[in-house]
Amino acid sequence: MTYAIELEGVSKIYRRYSGRQFSTLKSALLQRNILQNLRPNEVFPALTDVSFTVPRGSTYGVIGKNGSGKSTALKLVAGITKPTTGRVTVQGRISALIELGAGFHPEISGRENVFINGIMLGLAKREIQERFDEIVDFAELRDFIDAPVKTYSSGMYMRLGFAVAIHVNPDVLLVDEVLAVGDEAFTHKCLNKFGEFRRRGKTILLVTHSLSLVERFCDEALWLDGGRTMEHGDPRRVVDAYLTKVERDEAAQLAQTTARAVEDASRHEQAGPSTGEATVSGPPGEHESQPTEGRWGSREVEIVDVALLDRQRAQAFVFQSGDPVAVRLKVRAHRPTADFVFGVGIFNAEGVCCYGTNTYLEDMDPEALDGDVDVTFAMEGLELVEGTYKLDVAVHKRDGYPYDYHRLLYTFRVNSRVHDVGIYRPRHAWNFSGNVRFKDDRS
Repeated sequence: MTYAIELEGVSKIYRRYSGRQFSTLKSALLQRNILQNLRPNEVFPALTDVSFTVPRGSTYGVIGKNGSGKSTALKLVAGITKPTTGRVTVQGRISALIELGAGFHPEISGRENVFINGIMLGLAKREIQERFDEIVDFAELRDFIDAPVKTYSSGMYMRLGFAVAIHVNPDVLLVDEVLAVGDEAFTHKCLNKFGEFRRRGKTILLVTHSLSLVERFCDEALWLDGGRTMEHGDPRRVVDAYLTKVERDEAAQLAQTTARAVEDASRHEQAGPSTGEATVSGPPGEHESQPTEGRWGSREVEIVDVALLDRQRAQAFVFQSGDPVAVRLKVRAHRPTADFVFGVGIFNAEGVCCYGTNTYLEDMDPEALDGDVDVTFAMEGLELVEGTYKLDVAVHKRDGYPYDYHRLLYTFRVNSRVHDVGIYRPRHAWNFSGNVRFKDDRS
């Protein structure tokens, strides 16, 4: 198999800024290896022992969170920087869509900048003249091409840089998050151009946060984290592994957020009213006269623990839209009572109540409560769109007198591969009759 790009044991180390600087260029050169004598805390490994190959004519995606080393890898392939150790090999002409318009001069016209930028990317003046009209039309700048670039909006500037880079006719195209260079129509035009490159057997190395783009366009994918290779191979498998790690990190962060909120609310607990006149007699969150976040109540009946449970009945903070979810309350009645109501409410990040209910609304007439009990509110499917949500839980008397009220203290996340809008996501299917057809996005 012929490889267009090959990285073998590549590491890239940068020097951190510190007070210990070289006083002169001569003193730096005399030390020969500038990084060799630096302490570990004075260097930053952007990449560590990374190896991968991109077959000629394939599309290869690189994913990872910010600071994972994706852009560093792309700059090494582009030749913008050199590896500290290891070897980078690239076969064929490269066009890098990394810093679009990096060579543009603001004081001269777009027309002149097209020629200068094209020459910098390896085109002859005659080749630029042959492609000039196509470049300008692709950038949608026909009416502004003779205006100074400094008068362009950021979108116009980036579109022109993209148009020049994409028309170099490279063997290897390097792409770093450049699909935000215009409106939706221009983004579709860029995607169509990538599809055309794939059909012509060009090699594409794509760095992006758009996981759906990687799954749709890429033949293989690489996941970097902290400058190290975590997974590579089939795009769907790599994306799934990455999302699993993201969900674990999100869950850990949400667990800390929730623990702090509960601790703060318990420490600064607000005194509840002595009567039920201003308290909650319906689902949690029904009455906006109560504080937006906090805990209050007499604690005659106390909620001692709250947990959201996944399908394996394990505590979780991140769920997929449609997953079964249970809210488990551990409740302690410090003395027997026959007047009690359990309630649950779900709010989105904007404070909109998505759903609320309680046992009294659902015709459960209380009779006796004593000691420690578990209360579980089980949902067959959490049909919410992607987003961050807050949970209310409460136990109170039928007239609303609060025993223990926890408002907006428990945070959880709903993820979805479908980025629809709203709050509720009903189970649904699309059906069509007659002559209707949809394009294959992998074309």
